[in-house]
Amino acid sequence: MPFAIEAVCVAPRKGEPKRAVGEVRLIAGAGIRGDAHAGSGHRQVSFLAGEDVDALRAEGLTLAAGAFGENIVTRGIDWRAARIGGLIEIGAARLEITQIGKECHTPCAIFRAAGRCIMPDLGVFAKVLQEGVIHAGDRGDYSFG
Repeated sequence: MPFAIEAVCVAPRKGEPKRAVGEVRLIAGAGIRGDAHAGSGHRQVSFLAGEDVDALRAEGLTLAAGAFGENIVTRGIDWRAARIGGLIEIGAARLEITQIGKECHTPCAIFRAAGRCIMPDLGVFAKVLQEGVIHAGDRGDYSFG
C-alpha cells in the first residue's frame, strides 16, 4: 500500500524533539546518519502518522515535524495496523518493523514541550535492512503481512 513522506527529522541527542531536514541517509544496520538513535539497536528509525499529529494540533497544540522525536512523518498510512516484521520501502531503502510503541521517559523534554507524548501508543520503530536516501515528498510502500 502506498503512502507519502511528509517530513524527515533528526536530532543530535536522545529524548529531545527532532528537526525537519531536507533529506536523510538510511544506513543498513545503523539507522539515520547524524541522528542520536543511529546504532545497532532495533529502534534505528521511528515513524509517526501526520494525521495523528494533526489531531493534537486540532486541540490547539503548536507542533512542528519531529516534536515527538519521530524521524519520519507519514501521510496515508495507519500505523495502528503495523505488525512486527512488516516491511517498509522508500526509494532504495528497505526497513523492517521491530517495535510498536515504547515506554516514555516521564517527563522527557518532548512531554514538557508538548504536554503529552503520543509515541508510546502510536509510534512505530524499524531497523534499516537496505540503505537509501529519502526526502520529504517521497512516496513509500508497506506490507504489514
